[in-house]
Amino acid sequence: MTSLRFTVRHRRTVAAAGAVAAGLLVLSACDKPTPLATVTVGTSTVTSEAACYNDGKALTPSALKDCLTSEKDIKSIKVDPDATVRFGVDPKIADKGWTLLMNGQALTDSSKKTYRTVPGSVFFNQQYGATGNATTVSIVEGSGTNATGLWSFKLKKDA
Repeated sequence: MTSLRFTVRHRRTVAAAGAVAAGLLVLSACDKPTPLATVTVGTSTVTSEAACYNDGKALTPSALKDCLTSEKDIKSIKVDPDATVRFGVDPKIADKGWTLLMNGQALTDSSKKTYRTVPGSVFFNQQYGATGNATTVSIVEGSGTNATGLWSFKLKKDA
């Protein structure tokens, strides 16, 4: 009887240790999350991890271009042209400086703040390069050839 209890306990201990080891293996295979960027319009908010991020190292020009033209997994938000659009970035992004791009063209100067506001009408104004009822806005961490990350959002005209 004692031998049976020992065998059952031993099997449970081995099974538990195996489950813990498997869990740690799965966690170690996960990618480290990138810093977050957020767009808020009124009471609506969308948050995204980077579309391109090289763990804080400069992206190649071709990788940056591919990210700017990719439509994959871009989060969208509706924007009333009369509303204020708020952009927020993780302090890690702000420390390196960041710029807003509209359809691939610089919309703002580089900033080291974690928060910026832009009138909604800008994103649908032809004077700023807008076409149609949707605009892609990107946040670029770093500057010029030292861009280290890119987050993109689709702003859709509402009203």
